[in-house]
Amino acid sequence: MTTLFLRAIAPLALALTVAVPAFAAGTPPPKPSINFSKVPLHTEFVVEVNKKGQIVRVKSGKSTSNYTYNAQTYGNVLQMWIRHPDGTAQVGLYRVTYDYDPKTHGIRRGVALVKAGGTWGDKQGAADQMMSIFKKNESKGATAPNLPSLNAITGASSTPTPKP
Repeated sequence: MTTLFLRAIAPLALALTVAVPAFAAGTPPPKPSINFSKVPLHTEFVVEVNKKGQIVRVKSGKSTSNYTYNAQTYGNVLQMWIRHPDGTAQVGLYRVTYDYDPKTHGIRRGVALVKAGGTWGDKQGAADQMMSIFKKNESKGATAPNLPSLNAITGASSTPTPKP
């Protein structure tokens, strides 16, 4: 029975001996993986919140030595809203923290009221300010420098319409 087994598997073994190195030679190199931080990271921001619950500005902050993490958490805090579960908001100073856990690769965000009230209740939120600047520049015909249009990239003459 052993001889029968060896005779049956010999052609397969020969095929694999020839095919595997040839297949491996044509395989593209693996894509680079994300380099997650191996240490815990903590950023903290004190923000002003308007009557809509929008962040008006970052008053102060504490950063880490990881510039990418700092930029991502700062960008996130400028776009967030702080509201009660019923949708209402309270004008005030809030502390927003971001804690990265290297074991789970998760980020925990914490929000706490530092002081209620403030003179910025009627001010525009930071995200709305950024959108206003974008729309103003767009209306002046400003586009991103050195970037071709989407139609030039795709070769399309117009935006396709969705079909059911």
